[in-house]
Formats: sequence, C-alpha cells, structure tokens
Amino acid sequence: MDPKCWRVELNDGCFIPVLGFGTYAPEEVPKSMAGAATKVAIDVGFRHIDSAYLYQNEEEVGEALREKIRDGTVKREDIFYTTKLWATFLRPELVRPALERSLKKLRLDYVDLFIIHAPIAMKPGEELVPKDAGGKIILDTVDFCDTWEALEKCKDAGLTKSIGVSNFNHKQLEMILNKPGLKYKPVCNQVECHPYLNQSKLLEFCKSQDIVLVAYSALGSHRDPNWVERDSPYLLEDPILNAIAKKHNRSPGQIALRYQLQRGVVVLAKSFNEKRIQENFQVFDFELTPEDMKAIDGLNRNFRYEKLLFAVDHLYYPYSEEY
Repeated sequence: MDPKCWRVELNDGCFIPVLGFGTYAPEEVPKSMAGAATKVAIDVGFRHIDSAYLYQNEEEVGEALREKIRDGTVKREDIFYTTKLWATFLRPELVRPALERSLKKLRLDYVDLFIIHAPIAMKPGEELVPKDAGGKIILDTVDFCDTWEALEKCKDAGLTKSIGVSNFNHKQLEMILNKPGLKYKPVCNQVECHPYLNQSKLLEFCKSQDIVLVAYSALGSHRDPNWVERDSPYLLEDPILNAIAKKHNRSPGQIALRYQLQRGVVVLAKSFNEKRIQENFQVFDFELTPEDMKAIDGLNRNFRYEKLLFAVDHLYYPYSEEY
C-alpha cells in the first residue's frame, strides 16, 4: 500500500502522515541511537519523524534524514519533520532564532511542522531546564498568543510549512483561535493520549475546529523518572489490550496504535528497538471491530503519565481543565 494514502490533510492544505516515529529518549540513552533508529524507521516505511529541541538529538536525527536522502531511499519532500519550540524560547523575539537553531542542527532549509512544546514558559537562556539554588525550575510568564504571532512569521518566512501547539487544553486553543488578527489556525495539538487517557472530549473539540489531534505516549510512557512517577501502570500489560491483541494475532502495542488511527488521531510510535520499530509500522493491514474499540474506550481512567507538576501553579498550567 502506498504510504501517500496514510496521510490526512491539515487545515492549511499540507498533509501529515497518520503514523509518526518519535525520537525522544531519556538522558542515559546515547544520542547516536536516535540517529540509528531514525534510519531504521525510514527503511521500514515511516515518513513522519517527530523530534524537538528539548530532545537534544537533532544533529543525529538530521544526519540520519540526510543519509536516507543521499542513498535515494527518500526525497526531502517525502519526509514530514516536526520540531518543537522549547519553553525557554517562548518570548516572541526568541522564536525565530530557536527555529533557526534547530534548522542549523538538522542542516535542513525548513521543517514541515513547528509547534509550541507547552504553554508554560521557563526562564530564557541557554539552560535547557533552568533551576534556582534550591533545584526548583524557574518559570516565566509569556502570553502564548504573542508567541503564536512569532510562529506565524516563521511560516511566512518559509522556515516551516505548518504551525501548531502541544499540551494545550481547549480553553488555551480557544485563546489562539479567538485572537484578534489571527493569520493561521494551529494545524494540530500534540498531547498525551492512550487508552488510559483517551482525550475523547479534547478530540471532539479539535475535530470541531479542524485541528488534528496528535497522540504522544500512545504506548504508555518512556517512564523517565524526571517526568513520570515510578509507580505508573504499564499500559501494554493491560489484560483487555492483551486479549484483543491475542484475538487479532498482534502485539498490544499494535492494538494501541491502531485504536488511535481508527479514531482519526495521528499517532506517534516511539522505540529504538529494530524489531519493535518494524512491528509498530505494521498497523495498516488489520482492523479493530466496533466491539474492540468500545472495550478499549472502556479502559479510559483519565490517567496522565506526564503531569508537569513543576508548573502546577503557573497561570497557563494546562491540566487544571477537564480537557
């Protein structure tokens, strides 16, 4: 099947592949692994690569992309590459330099999608996660509607084809949508989304506004102790997910990914294991029944792996709203 069929149109006329490859890894994983895994992902068939300044591996991922372009596996226009504006760059004057920094690391002329990583700003500067003497993260307050205008200018300058947001709730999306002088709507909202947090209300809202919901942590989470509590449940060990997987002769991960595709969600799959990368791409040749979908819907417990608790008192903390 032609991968071009596995794309959805964004509200700006560009197309996003419905299945993406996530490149985040905890600190202890060597950065070179992100590059190696990206090459495997492209060979397997992934055409949507999701990264971010925060991940600190854009040189490696960029090198992998260029190598696959050089050896004729893909052309640049076949690849849909996402990067994210990190929290220390939310002040409007820092937005374009931040994108240019990512482009320089990638050695690319443009990205396909540039999104605000979260509505919560941190103190500007070179520190990735600025902390005070007591080890507390230093936050900043920036009106993300001003940040959004700076993203619009990056699109106009041709540095990115599309612009969107991540970790925004529906009220924060409305703030942008209702902004006087809005030039471009966000094309997407990338959020944590999996059977334990199915985001059905946010999905409904986004669909009503022609905004694509993109799911991260779709297989549970990377369990990085910096962001995720150790006693979090293991999604892929869920008995119902496993029973459905057995019925279809698939892995629980494939069921979790297929579930999102059938709901009209663009989904990111993250693994640096070659066998699992291949497995995660094999989700187009089977279908879940309405009963399966209903059973997986029933697993929802509004459980969030990444709670961003360091910012719970911030003006723009996104998770105090129901969706």
